[in-house]
Amino acid sequence: MTQLETDLQQLKSEVINMWTMVRGQLLKALSSLLNFDKDLAREVVVMEKRINATELKIDRDCENIFALYSPVAIDLRFLLAVLKINTNLERTGDIAEGIAKHVISVDKPFKEDLLEATKVIEMYRESIAMLEDTLTAFQKEDTILARSVFEKDEFLDEINSQTNELIEAYLKNNPAEIDQALYASAIIRKLERVGDQSKNIAEEIIFYIEAKVLKHLNKVEK
Repeated sequence: MTQLETDLQQLKSEVINMWTMVRGQLLKALSSLLNFDKDLAREVVVMEKRINATELKIDRDCENIFALYSPVAIDLRFLLAVLKINTNLERTGDIAEGIAKHVISVDKPFKEDLLEATKVIEMYRESIAMLEDTLTAFQKEDTILARSVFEKDEFLDEINSQTNELIEAYLKNNPAEIDQALYASAIIRKLERVGDQSKNIAEEIIFYIEAKVLKHLNKVEK
C-alpha cells in the first residue's frame, strides 16, 4: 500500500467516525424529545463543539493530501466528495443541536398525541435511517443503496408539505397547545433538512464511485 493509499484510508476512517458521531447526536436528540430529558439535550449541545472540531480536522487532512500528492481520477473524486460530505454531516449535527435546544426551551413534555398526529417520530426515524443508509453505502461503495436514499427523501418532503394541515387539524381539538404545535412544526422543518443533507451525501457517494454528477437532475434522471 502506498502512502497516498494509507492516508486516504485514514481519512475514510475519520469521515466514518464523524458520521457515527452525528448519528449519535440525532439519536440523543430524539431520546431527549421522547423522554423530556433536558440533561441529554444539553449533552447534544455540548457535543456539537466536538463535531465542529472534527469537521475542521477532516478539511485540513484533505488539504494536506491535495498538497502532498496532487491526486487524480478516483482518488481526486474521493477527496472532493469527502469535503462536501463533511460539510453535510456538520450541518446535520447543527440540526440535531437545534432540536435539542427546542427540548431545552419547552416547559413541559411534548404530548404523545401531538407527535403522532404531526408524524414527527415517523419522520425522525426515517431521517436517521437515511443517514445510516448513506454511511453503509459509503463504507461498502454501494451506489444502489445510495440511490435508495432519494426515495426516502421524497417521503420526508411529503410529510413536510402536509405540516400546516396537520398542525391546523391538531389545534382545532387542542387549541391550548399552540406553543407545542409550533415547536413540532419547527422540528419537522429541521428533519426535512436532515433528509436533504443525506440526499446530498448520497449524490457525492455516486459521484465518487461512478464519476456521475447528479446535482440538479430530476428524480427520473437520477
